[in-house]
Amino acid sequence: MDPLTKERVTGKGPISGTWAYITGRPDNKRVTVFDRLVTAFSRTAMFLILLGVGLTFFEVLMRYLVGRPTIWVNEAVLWTGSAIYLFAGAYTMQRRAHIRITAVYDIVSRKTRLVFDYIALFVIVVYAVLMLVGSHDVAWKAFSSWERFGTVFNPPIPATMKPLVLIVTLVVAGLALNNILVDWFGRGKADPNQEDESHPKEAKR
Repeated sequence: MDPLTKERVTGKGPISGTWAYITGRPDNKRVTVFDRLVTAFSRTAMFLILLGVGLTFFEVLMRYLVGRPTIWVNEAVLWTGSAIYLFAGAYTMQRRAHIRITAVYDIVSRKTRLVFDYIALFVIVVYAVLMLVGSHDVAWKAFSSWERFGTVFNPPIPATMKPLVLIVTLVVAGLALNNILVDWFGRGKADPNQEDESHPKEAKR
């Protein structure tokens, strides 16, 4: 992947420009294959926003201009919005843009920041393990029985969203571990006793 720059995307056709955006390298300096995969998938999923807006506009036209409201747009937009919310969590973690008390994190030493990152990783991993242990059977049951939503259109929203919640939770936990390994112990890492502009401190979370 090449770095994602404005020049790399603009001045191209819609298809080539979109492809350049999707395949652009993550914006942190040290990346792994995991970073690249999550970034490419998340940027692709961003187009679900356009799909949701388009479906909503279609429903408005059908309801108020044609007088024939649909029975499927509401559920489709509900699924799309839920998926966007989940995928955004993984993308935010990959970009090191998750919520953090920067007023404290930025004034402590680098060794203390590493301790804070370890604590955050511990909390995320424990949460992911508890989710896996406590909900894997629910997710599998919903998927294997192809559980539906119970409306007139009756789409399989539970059958897809319940496993997706579990999968994305595990991906976020993997990204948290990946970030620590890359930022603190990866190739080209900075001396932990020295400040470094490429350190994730600069990415406000």
